[in-house]
Amino acid sequence: MKSFGQKSWMLPQPVLIIGTYDKEGKPNAMNAAWGGQWDAKEIMIAMGSHATTENLNLNPDFTVAFATQETLVASDFVGIVSQKNEPNKIAKTGWHVEKAEHVNAPVFLDFPMTLECRIKAKIDETPEGYYLVAEIVNILVDEQYLAEDGKPDVEKMRLITYDPIHHGYIALDKRVGNAFLDGKQLK
Repeated sequence: MKSFGQKSWMLPQPVLIIGTYDKEGKPNAMNAAWGGQWDAKEIMIAMGSHATTENLNLNPDFTVAFATQETLVASDFVGIVSQKNEPNKIAKTGWHVEKAEHVNAPVFLDFPMTLECRIKAKIDETPEGYYLVAEIVNILVDEQYLAEDGKPDVEKMRLITYDPIHHGYIALDKRVGNAFLDGKQLK
């Protein structure tokens, strides 16, 4: 095996779209990859110093949408352009926006699944950013992405993951096994 030393190569990395309102109530979004499940009802996201970070200092509510093959271009755009420099950032994405029902944050309707969240804690806060732990207040799923059992169908969502090694996006749309079942073959 070849050794590469320390790298930020935890795989797969979700492509998370963080939705907030600015001080004027205007929707903003940023692309974040360093996040995941923290506990049964909580998530964790590493936040740098962004317009979104400033928005979260004013209001602890936000949404998290999961980027898809269909939203890839606009999702990448909100990761490379700051609303500080591009006031029409959300309009340029073409996303449809409405206010979340359970938190004071925007929902971008172009995504199949969105978490409505509220900050519970900020860890290791510095001027460069912090780690946030947030409660999942509610989960929204567009009905076209539900399976026959009424639960979300992840395959239908055509989610993407960030490739930190080659700076690309990889499609995640094919089921290849069954959790808590396939391993029983080795018992």
